[in-house]
Amino acid sequence: MNSKAKLYLIPVPLADIEHSQCLPEYNKAVILTLKYFIVENVRSARRFLKAVDRTIDIDSLNFVELNKHSNPKLITSYLDPMKEGHSIGIISEAGCPAVADPGSDVVAIAQRKGFEVCPLIGPSSILLALMGSGFNGQGFSFNGYLPIQDSDRSKTLKDLEAKALRGQTQIFIETPYRNDKLLQELIKQCKSSTLLCIASNLTAPDCLIQTKTLSQWAKNLPNLHKRPTIFLLGQYS
Repeated sequence: MNSKAKLYLIPVPLADIEHSQCLPEYNKAVILTLKYFIVENVRSARRFLKAVDRTIDIDSLNFVELNKHSNPKLITSYLDPMKEGHSIGIISEAGCPAVADPGSDVVAIAQRKGFEVCPLIGPSSILLALMGSGFNGQGFSFNGYLPIQDSDRSKTLKDLEAKALRGQTQIFIETPYRNDKLLQELIKQCKSSTLLCIASNLTAPDCLIQTKTLSQWAKNLPNLHKRPTIFLLGQYS
C-alpha cells in the first residue's frame, strides 16, 4: 500500500451559487491533482468539476458510481487505485460526502484498510440548519429519514418531540417531494407549543430558515415541495 494515497471527501455546494461563496480555494487545488473519483452521480459530478475549473479534461478522469444501485460486493474494488498510489476523491450530490450519504460505506472500507481519509471543508446543511435554529448546539441528534409506515412514523415523531422538550435538539430530513406532508404530520402529531425550525434551500437566494411554534406554522404553511429541507425540533438555548 502506498502511504501517500489519500481518500479525499470533497464537499459540493448546496445550491446553484458561486463556489467561492462556500468552498475554499484549497479544495480546487486538491481536485486538480486527482484522476479517480467515487461519485453519487457521474453527470452531476462532471458538472461540478467543470464548475471548479473549466480547463479540467473531464474525459481523462475515471468515475465509479456509489449509490443505492451499487453492488455492495464491488465497493471494495473502488479503492483499488489507492494500492497503486493514486488518491481518490468522493463527491456526493450536494453538501458533505458520507453524511446522510452512501459515501460512508467506502470511507469505512478505507479506514479498515488503513488508508488516510481527508475530509475537506465545505457546507453541511445539517450544521447550517442547527446554527440558524437557535436551538441547543451542544446536545443534538441527527435522525436522518423517518419511518415510512404511518404508525411507526407517528411514534417516532412523538419520541423526537419528547427528546426535544428535554433539551436535545432533534434534526431530521425527508424526501423533498414529501416535505409538505411531513410538516402537516408534525402539526397534527405534536403539541402546538413545540418549536420547529425549518431550514430550506440553504445558501440559495430564496433560502428559508425560521423557527416558530407549530401553531404559528399552521397559520402560514410554507411551500416546501421539492425543496431540500432540514427539520429541527428543539428549545431555544
